[in-house]
Amino acid sequence: MQCTSHRSREAGVMQVKLKSSSERIASDSRPDTNDTMSLFATSRALAFRPRAFATIQSPIAASWRRGYATDPKQSGGAGPNMNQQEHISEEAAKIAKIQGEKGPDLEQGTPVQELLEEDKEAQKHAPQVLKDSIKAGTAHPKPSGTRSFSTFARRNQELNEFKDDTFDDSLIANTNFGTPELAVPATPVTATPTGHKFGLPTLPLPSNAHKDYRYDPVVRQFTNLMMQHGKLSVAQRNMSTILTHLRTQSPPNYNPSRPLLPGAPPPSHLPLNPVLYLTLAVDSIAPLLRIRSQRGAAGGGVALQIPVPLGLRQRRRTAFEWILDAASKRKSRGSGRDMFALRVAEEIVAIIEGRSSAWEKRTGIHKIATTARSNLNTRGGGPRR
Repeated sequence: MQCTSHRSREAGVMQVKLKSSSERIASDSRPDTNDTMSLFATSRALAFRPRAFATIQSPIAASWRRGYATDPKQSGGAGPNMNQQEHISEEAAKIAKIQGEKGPDLEQGTPVQELLEEDKEAQKHAPQVLKDSIKAGTAHPKPSGTRSFSTFARRNQELNEFKDDTFDDSLIANTNFGTPELAVPATPVTATPTGHKFGLPTLPLPSNAHKDYRYDPVVRQFTNLMMQHGKLSVAQRNMSTILTHLRTQSPPNYNPSRPLLPGAPPPSHLPLNPVLYLTLAVDSIAPLLRIRSQRGAAGGGVALQIPVPLGLRQRRRTAFEWILDAASKRKSRGSGRDMFALRVAEEIVAIIEGRSSAWEKRTGIHKIATTARSNLNTRGGGPRR
């Protein structure tokens, strides 16, 4: 009862204090007779507290204050590759050392037969040779001697942790320094300088090394002569059709009365090389001369026929014009955009076999030139001195 009365008495005192404080605040904040608010009284009654700023700790600033990335001792946890369970050979070696016996050699590894004897499930999938040796009860051969290197990966890892150089021990591990072949002095190895992925071409560059002149000269000249209205792609397509036709045709039959160039290959070799096929046909009918008519060469108004020698490209140009003219007079065997190219290919085959009209043109020009060679002595209306 005394405790209850004491608590009620304290509660009453607190209510009286709260009431008096609220009356004092109300009286201080009441406006004066001039209906103006007293700012000084209001400032005494109200407490203005600024909002506390939240402190943001930047991880970058925190990393400046320490000289390490992560301390494994302070982090309290071991890494994923730490505290690994020991190998069965390590445990057997420790137990043998405690018992005073000779355990397995960790540098040589554990034989497979020894592991299969203890694992019955693995014996089912073992090779037949190991199964027979286990059934016969033959003791597996122990390794004799020691090796100059170790195949124990964990020991190599421990040794490499204390090495500063980056030399690879596997280069020495697989080397037998006792062989007499290595007793001779080693030849110096010169490192090849790093440069281009592919070798540079030899200088001077060949004439067909440029991308615009990469085709054979005969093919390029014939293609340009077949081109009409500047359509080079159409001419190239026709040339491709011509070469394909020459390659797929049967070997031609040579005509002894129409001899080709000296050194011509056998007929069976021509379809294997269609460019040679085309070149042989063009150069065989190409004329050596052309006839030029000159008025007043012998005096008066009579025109004389004077033979003029031709260059290689001029001779081939004349032969191309004869081939195209003869092909345009041929009849097509079908319809399509490749009919003209097929007619040109048939004309080339006819030239090789001696059936083309271009042979008569070549023979006629050479006869006229032979007859008109006497006109070379006259020039400008008088004899040449």
